[in-house]
Amino acid sequence: MTASPSPAPASPPELVLVLGSGGARGLSHIPVLEALDELGIRPALIAGSSMGAIIGAAYAAGLSGSELREHVEKTFRDRAKVVTRLLDARVGKFADLWRGFGNPVLLDGERLLDLFWPEKVPDRFEELGIPFLSVATDYHLHEEVVLGNGPLTPAIAASLAIPGLIRPVTIGGRVLIDGGAVNPLPYDRLLAPHRIVLAIDTSAPAMVSDSRVPEPLEALVGVSQILTRALVQRMVERQPPDILIRAGGDGFGALDFFKTQAILDAAAPVKEEVKRKLSQALEQRV
Repeated sequence: MTASPSPAPASPPELVLVLGSGGARGLSHIPVLEALDELGIRPALIAGSSMGAIIGAAYAAGLSGSELREHVEKTFRDRAKVVTRLLDARVGKFADLWRGFGNPVLLDGERLLDLFWPEKVPDRFEELGIPFLSVATDYHLHEEVVLGNGPLTPAIAASLAIPGLIRPVTIGGRVLIDGGAVNPLPYDRLLAPHRIVLAIDTSAPAMVSDSRVPEPLEALVGVSQILTRALVQRMVERQPPDILIRAGGDGFGALDFFKTQAILDAAAPVKEEVKRKLSQALEQRV
């Protein structure tokens, strides 16, 4: 009697990594990437919104978590150089303010990326080592726009275009702004039976009541952070991702890029949380 063939072993589920918006708080994504590197796990797909798009694209380009850590630490260590680069990325001039038009602090997102991104990041989505999706918002239609092919820099600039701070980007006739306006943690459309969706939320939690009045720019970005947190919370309550990691630490704002080292240090425990939850999820799915 011929023995029946043994069933083929089930293939492991693919990992989809989703990196959320959060400004400087989004630097907390880096320890997550380091954890994946240490586990030797490579995502099959990466998606990102705003700051998550910046870091996600760089990781998809082949930079390791440790290389990204070294890059941001070196970049934000030199305050004078950062300020010079920001001034170079301005769209308007301060003289415009006195003429009654223009925004002297408005930044060009594409120029900003050229100044701060590692050189290893390519020009097009098709040149990335891992498939990547960038999420932006159609300003006029009030809807999510997912970008995954063509020129990379304009797509990421669109995803991080916070109104009043970074100017909108026009792609395919659509005026695009910050992806965090509609989907700051874009995991919902990526859930599937044979996937593990690992979503990293770096939105800011509520702080202890404080009587301090924020500065105008701080308030502008702060409102965006409040909306981001509310959107993420509703999404998670409706349908959570397979693994949700809350990163970003307490007491850090979206503009605290000069606190890079403190943000990375505060996010250090996230590495072990990612390793533990991902290992558990993989064991359960095999």
